[in-house]
Amino acid sequence: MSVLDQFRLDGKVAIVTGASSGLGVGFAEALADAGADVVLGARRVDRLHEVKGKITAAGRRCVAVRTDVSQVADCEALVAAAVEQLGDVHILVNNAGVGHAAPAHKEKPEDFARVVGVNLVGAYYMAQAFGRACIKAKHGGSVVNISSALGISGGDIPQVAYSSSKAGMNGMTRDLAMQWSARYGIRVNSLAPSFFSSELTDPLLASEVGVGKVLARTPLGRIGETHELYGALLLLASDAGSYITGVTLPVDGGWSLH
Repeated sequence: MSVLDQFRLDGKVAIVTGASSGLGVGFAEALADAGADVVLGARRVDRLHEVKGKITAAGRRCVAVRTDVSQVADCEALVAAAVEQLGDVHILVNNAGVGHAAPAHKEKPEDFARVVGVNLVGAYYMAQAFGRACIKAKHGGSVVNISSALGISGGDIPQVAYSSSKAGMNGMTRDLAMQWSARYGIRVNSLAPSFFSSELTDPLLASEVGVGKVLARTPLGRIGETHELYGALLLLASDAGSYITGVTLPVDGGWSLH
């Protein structure tokens, strides 16, 4: 096997949550381009089918399932649909997420609970359902949790709910890796971007003040391009990263150096 062949995902089935927009669409397309068949989960079914059309047109099998990751039954149904329609699952990209920016002393309890319920609790529900399927199949697997540089290092943007949910995800990543990697061959890692263009970040990046705050904390001095996440994603998802588990990998232009 050549070095580049290690990054191929031929014969693998990958689940991507939050796959109806933003980074999730790019992740799904990158996995398909590397050879994987893809299962898409998100709440907006019309957008999911648009993404599915692009992936199937490129020659990969693709399934789209309406999924609210904050509901454990939806997470279990997504994995069940993947197994039923495409066979065993091998990769989970835990990408579904929401944000909320507010000063902590003004934030409503229900807003904090909503963010943590999707970003952390929902990611756990998905990982649990995926892990059970991989353990039953006895073939290992790879979980890539999409965390954030804000889960590693703070910033001048008041979003304690989001930062807390991503810091919790990094802790979950470590613990799941400890439980599953040696015993079941399931690697669990986190990918931690900073501010890339997406539905979540575009309101901030559309503001000159917002961009200024991001660039002031970024040693590379620019906003990242979405394609700059794909190499790290494929490393963690593929055999190229077969000796990597329990890691939170920043792709942040140096944001987390602060």
